[in-house]
Amino acid sequence: MGPTTLPVIQPMLATPGPLPAEGEDAAWAFEVKWDGVRCVVSAPGDGTVRLVTRAGNDATMTYPELRVFGERFRRRAAVLDGEVVVLDAQGRPDFGLLQRRMGVMNPRRAAGLAMEYPVHLMLFDIMHLDDESLIHLPYRDRRSVLAGLRLGGTHWSVPSYMEGHGRQAWNATLSSGFEGVLAKRLTSRYTPGARSPEWRKTKHVTTIDVVIGGWAEGRGALAGLPGAVLVGLQESGGLRYAGSVGSGLSDRERRELARYLHVLARADSPFAGPVDAPGAHWVEPRLIAEITFSNWTPAGHLRHPTWHRLRPDLTRLG
Repeated sequence: MGPTTLPVIQPMLATPGPLPAEGEDAAWAFEVKWDGVRCVVSAPGDGTVRLVTRAGNDATMTYPELRVFGERFRRRAAVLDGEVVVLDAQGRPDFGLLQRRMGVMNPRRAAGLAMEYPVHLMLFDIMHLDDESLIHLPYRDRRSVLAGLRLGGTHWSVPSYMEGHGRQAWNATLSSGFEGVLAKRLTSRYTPGARSPEWRKTKHVTTIDVVIGGWAEGRGALAGLPGAVLVGLQESGGLRYAGSVGSGLSDRERRELARYLHVLARADSPFAGPVDAPGAHWVEPRLIAEITFSNWTPAGHLRHPTWHRLRPDLTRLG
């Protein structure tokens, strides 16, 4: 068949929030939250495929190993929703590895990286098939259509979902090291471009105490105040730099921190190794903060760190 003109469909977005209450589980489906790049996948039926990111960028050239996916639609046409990930040796998404693939448009370089860090396309929804829009179908029916296409392959798959049993899904994803859980109401329609409460995302996070060893000045209205604090972990070799934390700080907390950090100022870095933070202000490593984060980067830095609170009860006095 020749190529079909397919509609341009923006991805439906989930609302951050807690899992549905246990008594409401039966009305929801639970999926793994994949830590990757969201893509709308269009296969017009002529053997080609096009991947468009949530930001509207064409990523087809970036992931050449996915081009052959279009061959699965030689006799059909479809628009699907999915996430491009790079899996580690344990089969878990590694965003740090995926970052090495992102934005590469040079065909030779993209092909080389595809051999070194191959991606996998996790397909979890279908919005259009042949000449028919599916966005008004309930989630359960769309997933049934998607499963019926039998799209398993070397570089793509259709992960299963669990109806009900949200706590079981939560515990399974936590123990397996996944980013979190997506809860989707079984009756939910696909609403392109909308952030809907019918889809709910809940991330696993870890809480730890870190030592503040410096800060970076904020911009604009935050000039003179810490835009982010530079933090580390005390190890046998000294204070190891673990990254910067700015998200979650209120204006009041920034002003309070500024007073403490001014008193604790020092000329040199307290961290044992180099810190890539131009213009950093260094402080004596006495303040302890409690933060949350999702996981660690390959460089040993905090991923998605968020400020929780200062721990004056744990302040180091010497």
